[in-house]
Amino acid sequence: MKTTLLTLMALFVSVNVLAQNKNVQQEVKTTVTTIKDSDGERKIVKKEKVNEVQNIELQDADSKVLNKDTKETPVQVTSTTEVTVDGVTRTVDIDRSAYYLMDGEKYQIAVDKTGYSMSIPKSKKTALLRKTSNNNYIYVNKDKVSVGYFDKDGNLILETYDEKNDKMSLEKFQLVKE
Repeated sequence: MKTTLLTLMALFVSVNVLAQNKNVQQEVKTTVTTIKDSDGERKIVKKEKVNEVQNIELQDADSKVLNKDTKETPVQVTSTTEVTVDGVTRTVDIDRSAYYLMDGEKYQIAVDKTGYSMSIPKSKKTALLRKTSNNNYIYVNKDKVSVGYFDKDGNLILETYDEKNDKMSLEKFQLVKE
């Protein structure tokens, strides 16, 4: 009796699990970038995961017809990007790695372990961009500390306090679209 009851419960649970009411599509795109510089060779692995979920709904759910048509429902898309640099993996909302132009010079922003690094033309030094809690970035260079953010077009805007004039100065790094 006990075995029969347990078997019926297991059958009931397994039948409910088999019913599918969602279309799910998952896509993972992996990009490996190798960078060679004076410090050696390092690899940056970027995994972009896109999940698409669509609920399945019937047009006439109450009708007695055996073959029922489905109706269109909205597709919910979620995307996450994981970046691995030097063995450290972190999740990035939007990858801002790209080339930027300012005053005719080309700057490169690349993902690093804890944020971004910016290569400065005609210099071996790199500047650092670190994300703050309110989606801004702290820009740190050897002689400059600024607050930065990305505008709606993807351009990097740096705001620096000018102590002599008691004003804020703006610098705009334009995203190079290739």
